[in-house]
Amino acid sequence: MTVRPLAEADFTAEAPVLVVGGGACGLIAALTARDAGCEVVVLERDPVPSGSTALSSGFIPACGTRFQASAGIEDPVALMADDIQRKNGGQADPAIVEAVCRRSGRTIDWLAERWGLPFVLLDGFLYPGHSVRRMHAHPERTGAALLGALLNAAEAAGVDIVGNARVSALYADTDGRIGGVRIERPDGGGEDLGCQASVLACNGYGGDPAMVRTHIPEMADALYFGHTGNRGDAVRWGETLGGEAVHMTAYQGHGSVAHPHGVLITWALMMEGGIQVNREGRRFSDEHHGYSEQAVSVLAQPDGIAFNLYDQRLHDLGLGFDDYRAADKAGAVRRFENLDAIASALDLPIAALAQTVEHAARCARGETTDPFGRDFTGQPELQPPYYAVRVTGALFHTQGGLRIDADARVLRRDGTALPNLFAGGGAACGVSGSQVWGYLSGNGLLTATTLGHIAGEQAARLAAEA
Repeated sequence: MTVRPLAEADFTAEAPVLVVGGGACGLIAALTARDAGCEVVVLERDPVPSGSTALSSGFIPACGTRFQASAGIEDPVALMADDIQRKNGGQADPAIVEAVCRRSGRTIDWLAERWGLPFVLLDGFLYPGHSVRRMHAHPERTGAALLGALLNAAEAAGVDIVGNARVSALYADTDGRIGGVRIERPDGGGEDLGCQASVLACNGYGGDPAMVRTHIPEMADALYFGHTGNRGDAVRWGETLGGEAVHMTAYQGHGSVAHPHGVLITWALMMEGGIQVNREGRRFSDEHHGYSEQAVSVLAQPDGIAFNLYDQRLHDLGLGFDDYRAADKAGAVRRFENLDAIASALDLPIAALAQTVEHAARCARGETTDPFGRDFTGQPELQPPYYAVRVTGALFHTQGGLRIDADARVLRRDGTALPNLFAGGGAACGVSGSQVWGYLSGNGLLTATTLGHIAGEQAARLAAEA
């Protein structure tokens, strides 16, 4: 992945705006540019767009939406920004946090009203760290459904999406202005495409084992739940052009992936009363501190394995999620009449398991406190029949990336902006700070959608001026 001198290019075609990557960020950038009357081409390395968006739960946090208004929820920008900064310890750029929060509600409402995307506001529980209900999702509650809806909108808008088009190089002049890209085809062919502006929406580096081992070695041997095409291309291009990669140690993990089935188990089960135990039948952390950092806690257990333990009430809650239904169908979700049956089937010590469940029940009744700091009050204690899922921790996507400004322009190391290069989603530094514990639920799709909206708007404006 290189940056080549502009003089070497042999452009066979040109588009005012080129978008590299066809996930949520890239498609929203393209829709925004088309809405501004600008021709745009999306370059996707796969035959059809998929990527990390399709692999996610598809939940987008946003404030001030019409869906929240209909539910009587007040959620000002400052509240959402405070939640994000509280989770990351104030490490994220306040200007970027404010920009994505301010744009979040506009993006959801625009997608719904202008392009007909269906959204529901998730109710019944709060994800860790959020002060109010602000998680929006496709009614099917999957990232694949969200991506499908965006693809339908892109088709209706006349966006040109070119599949099997791996961008292998950017062409730039001496001051960093992008003149176009080189694309390679699976059959070995290729071509050069010109542009007035470019948006990097090709995610992070989770699919590059060497970069993972360098920046987040604790996840080097973990299950990678993202797209293998996320190879860090945007970071390499940006750094070659003089840009700066920041917070490269940040990422989103997840402590609840059914193993060996490889299906995500919704964290709503933990938030509403479920617990995790290790092979010793004991809890090992506060399950409410966040599913991202829980990946590290789970992987630290014997064999990197834990067990989600919950009851019929929570099983019924889980059935509202497509991923959970898939896990149930695959046999990952197991039902037990009592704790003895769990201990026997999962080879857990019954005395420790019974003590753990009873202690959680006493916490729920307010009779004692949890040594890990979890507040069990507000949810009923677990009751038989019980359900259990064998899980492990996984890496979902990286959160570090190119430093940008509030207009999604890629910044040089001296703080000045590259002339016509924009970045969003995993290609840009997110709002999770520098560590796994800084990830607030939904931060990934928050920056994918909002920065895609901002980048598409700014790229179209610049192309029109050119």
